[in-house]
Amino acid sequence: MPVTIKTDYRFIDVGVNLTDDVFRGKYHGKKRHDDDMHAILERARNAGVKSMILTGTSLCESQQVLTLAKDLGFFCTIGCHPTRSAEFETSDGGADAYLSALDALVANNLHGKGRVVAIGECGLDYDRTRFAMPEVQQKYFRLQLLLAKKHSLPLFLHSRAAHTDLVKILREEGFGEEGGKAVGGKGGVVHSFTGSLDEVSELMDMGFYISVNGCSLKNEENLRSAKAIHRNRVLLETDAPWCSMTGGHASKQHLALLPLSLRELYFPASTKPENFMLGKAIKGRNEPCAIGGVAWVMHELHGISLEEITESAFKNTLELFSLSPEELFTSTD
Repeated sequence: MPVTIKTDYRFIDVGVNLTDDVFRGKYHGKKRHDDDMHAILERARNAGVKSMILTGTSLCESQQVLTLAKDLGFFCTIGCHPTRSAEFETSDGGADAYLSALDALVANNLHGKGRVVAIGECGLDYDRTRFAMPEVQQKYFRLQLLLAKKHSLPLFLHSRAAHTDLVKILREEGFGEEGGKAVGGKGGVVHSFTGSLDEVSELMDMGFYISVNGCSLKNEENLRSAKAIHRNRVLLETDAPWCSMTGGHASKQHLALLPLSLRELYFPASTKPENFMLGKAIKGRNEPCAIGGVAWVMHELHGISLEEITESAFKNTLELFSLSPEELFTSTD
């Protein structure tokens, strides 16, 4: 008798760059196909994505994600990515005005549809210091920590080749224990995690969550670190349109075991942009529906059922971002 495969797992994608032009058919400034946002959201719904947290990476983009989150009924983060942190100094009015503008966006949008649920994406990125030197990144990371304290919001953190300094600053600013509870903080998540086993342990000990996506599962060291994340500290994301899971990643061995019924939901048929057909995904463009593939690999690594890992991540997301099941609604776009 054929085995029936359950397909109704629940997800909240905690890191989506839905304002990227590729989700409207534009690549490198050139229109390649029609806007297919509606189809993207339909594929996400079919895959079990109950909501998304759209990522703000600069003042301008934070304004955009806030508008989109309200339009679609999702949530968002407000902040400045470390590689964009020089904008604090180059924008009109300087750093004080830039911070005040971020502050106002947060303060005016803490409730209702599309609300702000975290400060970020902020942190440190020493792989791309050509965009902002480490001292610049550090200075404006600290300023954004003030917003997290002021509004008692979790942090949506970025860390690349900078764990030691990231943790040092977090500790100096009062986030070294219980996610900064003593200074008004509400913890946070290090997203798109690619760090070591020791880093996993230290971040969890400090009271932070760790979010994984395709980039978190590229090589064997990544898999060992992902396996070490406690179930009560794991979140799931896609970082779409980036961080696709590809055949060259270590995760391939686990995805090979994905049942066809789930594969069709998480990795639907795709085509190149120039051969666009409405209803088909685009090769190389990651989508929120692929979050199920990330969950599948985590289920394989942890040796527990897919439902156990997805429900753990789902409940962790509700807890960290103070979401209630009643306010989760997939877009009707």
